[in-house]
Amino acid sequence: KQWYQRRVRGMDSKIKLWEAYGSRRCIRTYAGHAKAVRDIVFNNDGSQYLSASYDRMMKLWDTETGECVSKFTTHKIPYCVQFNPEPSKQHLFISGMADKKIVGWDTRTGNIIQEYDRHLGPVNTVTFIERNISFVSTSDDKSIRVWDWDIPVDRKHLADPGMHSIPSCTISPTGKWLACQSMDNKITVFATQKLRLNRKKEFKGHMVAGYACQCNFSPDSAYLVSGDADGRCFIWDWKTTKVYKRFKAHEGVCIGCVWLPHETSKLVTCGWDGKIKLWD
Repeated sequence: KQWYQRRVRGMDSKIKLWEAYGSRRCIRTYAGHAKAVRDIVFNNDGSQYLSASYDRMMKLWDTETGECVSKFTTHKIPYCVQFNPEPSKQHLFISGMADKKIVGWDTRTGNIIQEYDRHLGPVNTVTFIERNISFVSTSDDKSIRVWDWDIPVDRKHLADPGMHSIPSCTISPTGKWLACQSMDNKITVFATQKLRLNRKKEFKGHMVAGYACQCNFSPDSAYLVSGDADGRCFIWDWKTTKVYKRFKAHEGVCIGCVWLPHETSKLVTCGWDGKIKLWD
């Protein structure tokens, strides 16, 4: 469902599900948050999704009926949410919080099952790696940490005076690479095995300082895409790291971009102008 239909989180506190094919209509509007929605993630089969909002609530929704199944809160703002991708652990998820913590939850009971409390700033992203037995977190404290699932002590900590805050991360379809949007106007790449920086892979040219612009791999890992603060969309060649194409996508910030996995020539972007665009 998540590939044939696109979901959009909104500053108006509403979540909308759009049809990517056919009439491209808005299929459903989900209303339940009191403030802007910051993050959304589907489970593996698309039957449910989690939303995180500035109203300090995380909600589990039934995609088809629009019913809010469960609510979760620590009374702090959740910055990101992520289901455990393992099929046997789809009832578990983690949330990165404004109070520097990563919190593990069980959707069946609504209880907190673990807290990961080592960051020194709000947690911006959590990304599962290494066949889902570990995850990577990034924070406003300008560090990257690697955690083993359900162990509250980080096993690797990357921090350097030259590092900047990372508001967005994406893992390659092969699971081999982690691309990180850095606030110094570049995308840096780490090998997920032992989380080592690949100094040969650095993507530049766009302006993202101060904005959490999303970056994404193409389904065949041949290209990397990102929006920027000037409303442009940049596509880089993965092998050469050179800009393959750039174009004006939105008036204002181009905040999000993602490929359609079944039609790899098509790209979806969204911007602060309130528009979602499908590009060929």
